[in-house]
Amino acid sequence: METPNSNTQAIKAEAFRALHERQGIFVIPNPWDAGSAKILESLGFEALATTSAGLAFSLAKPDGLCAVSRDQTLKNAHDIVMATNLPLSADLENGFGKAPETCAETILLAAQTGLVGGSIEDTTGNPEDPIYPFELAVERVKAAVKAAKSLSFHFTLTARAENLIYGKPDLKDTIRRLEAFANAGADVLFAPGLKNRNEIEAVVKAVAPRPVNVVMGLGVSDFTVSKLADLGVKRISLGSSLSRAAYSSFMSAAEEISREGTFTFANNTIPYAVFNKLFK
Repeated sequence: METPNSNTQAIKAEAFRALHERQGIFVIPNPWDAGSAKILESLGFEALATTSAGLAFSLAKPDGLCAVSRDQTLKNAHDIVMATNLPLSADLENGFGKAPETCAETILLAAQTGLVGGSIEDTTGNPEDPIYPFELAVERVKAAVKAAKSLSFHFTLTARAENLIYGKPDLKDTIRRLEAFANAGADVLFAPGLKNRNEIEAVVKAVAPRPVNVVMGLGVSDFTVSKLADLGVKRISLGSSLSRAAYSSFMSAAEEISREGTFTFANNTIPYAVFNKLFK
């Protein structure tokens, strides 16, 4: 694995931190491989974040069940780092282990790949008992924060409270966890599954002035970038939605060929030469 340039990594780290500290909101889209990352860079986005689901789907694996290894996740992140000039944060899932020490180790290994940020969530990977107990969840974030702060550059750590999307729609507990994660030193707070204006406002207010990430594209919503900015959201991610959009088009095209015996899907595709030039 090619070693990223440490000076370049430090510059990217400061640029990423500055995005969270400046006025206004920004969108951090989620590529699932180096090619999709290169496309997003060409469209003018200022930073990227990997998607565990997008990577899992590309490997023919499910998301959320610890089916993708830490090595696979970090190899994918490294490929994206080497393909673009943008700051990259990674979805590090649950830190790839229960123990706080494992979360810390994951942060240090992530930094070696060229990443300048990453997220740790409080999920277990066990559908029967999907969320870690409060005290353990906080200790895991504390360990990740300590590891991040030991680095020679600013590694932006995002702490995620996941119960809203794992059958435990308890906003009070979600906010309690996010507040504790903020007090533990997490740079960004994130609770996937916030459904409406009131819930988003409650989270933003609870952890202020720490920045809040909100994910869009998971379902029907009338939110816009400007509406989320008005609610005080700092960062918008897209989760698996871009990878699903790509796979949806792929499936529709393949279904047309299989069922109809026609090829009209090609009429609306971006020409070969455009992609070849982009990746040259």
